[in-house]
Amino acid sequence: VPQCSRTCGLNWCCLVLFQDGSYLAEFLLAKGYEVHGILRRSSSFNTGRIEHLYQNPQTHTEGSKFLSESADYTLHYGDLTDSTCLVKIINQVKPTEIYNLGAQSHVKISFDLAEYTANVDGVGTLRLLDAIKTCGLTNSVKFYQASTSELYGKVQEIPQKETTPFYPRSPYGAAKLYAYWIVVNFREAYNMFAVNGILFNHESPRRGANFVTRKISRSVAKIHLGQLECFSLGNLDSKRDWGHANDYVEAMWLMLQQEEPEDFIIATGEVHSVREFVERAFRHVGKTIVWEGKDEKEVGRCQETGVVHVKVDPKYFRPTEVDYLQGDSTKAYQKLGWKPKVTFEDLVKEMVDADIELMEKNPNA
Repeated sequence: VPQCSRTCGLNWCCLVLFQDGSYLAEFLLAKGYEVHGILRRSSSFNTGRIEHLYQNPQTHTEGSKFLSESADYTLHYGDLTDSTCLVKIINQVKPTEIYNLGAQSHVKISFDLAEYTANVDGVGTLRLLDAIKTCGLTNSVKFYQASTSELYGKVQEIPQKETTPFYPRSPYGAAKLYAYWIVVNFREAYNMFAVNGILFNHESPRRGANFVTRKISRSVAKIHLGQLECFSLGNLDSKRDWGHANDYVEAMWLMLQQEEPEDFIIATGEVHSVREFVERAFRHVGKTIVWEGKDEKEVGRCQETGVVHVKVDPKYFRPTEVDYLQGDSTKAYQKLGWKPKVTFEDLVKEMVDADIELMEKNPNA
C-alpha cells in the first residue's frame, strides 16, 4: 500500500466506532491520510459504523490492516483506561495528528457511572497526553480533544462563547472540564500543539440509539411502519443547538491545520427544544403532534388519529438539568472559515428516513 501523500493522521480514540469517529475516518481517508483507531475488546462485533471502510469486517485481529479505496485504515485493540497500550501504539505508529474522541459520552448515564466516566473522559485524556510526552512526540504531534457544550451546563451567558465561564451540571461535564484544562496545561507547559473543540450537540443517523435524537427518529420510524405505538421521553423543554456530525468533523480537522493551537466553539447558533424535534420528526411522516396535560402527565397525541405516541417518564430526567445551550461559533467562522451546512430540518429528515429504511429491513435493529 502506498504511503499517504501528506501526513499520517491517527484517528486516536477509544470509541472510534461511534458517530464522530466514523465520519472523521471517512473524512481523513478521503484526504489521503493513513488512519489508525482504537477498538475496545468486546465479545460481539461492534464495528457497524465503519464496516464500509474495510474489506473483511469479520477480521478483528490486533493491528490488522483494512484497505479502503483511498488509504489504509488500521484498528488496534486498546482502551483509554490502559496507559501501557496507549504508549505502545503511539510509539509504534508515531502519528502526526491525534483526535481523541473517546468517552463515556451519555450524560444521563454518567450519573450512574460517575467514577468510570471520570476515568475515561478525564484521566483518559491525561493518559493520552502523557503517552505523547513519554514517546518524545510533543514537538511533532498535533492533538485534538473532543470537548463539549456540557461544560457550560448552568449557563452564565447566552449565547456561549469561548470566554463564557464553565458551570458543568453532570459527572460527564465535570470529567470533560478536567480534560479541557489538562489539554490547556500541556499546551502551556510543554508547548504542545493541543486544542479543545467545544462542540455543541451534533447528530446523524449514526448516533447511538440511547441518545434522545436517535431515540426519537427510531421511534417515529417504527410508529410510521406500524411496529410501535408509543415511546417515552424526559424533559421535553430542554433546548439544544443541534448540528450534523459530518459538518463538525471538518471543523476538528481545520483546528489542527492552523499555525497556532487555539480552542474553538463549533455550533450552529440555532436553538430547538426536544419537543420541537419530536414535532418535526412526526411531521416528516405526515403526523401532527398536539400536546395535552402538564409536567409528568403530558402526552403527545396524533391529531389525525387521536393515538398517543409520546409520554413523559420521570426516569429520563437528570438529577441536575441543563436547560439551554446555544453556541456562538463566530471565532471558528473568522479563523477557520467554518460554518454548518446541514439545517435542523434536513438533519431531522435524514435521521427519520435512515431509520425508516433500517426498520424496514430489520424491525429489531
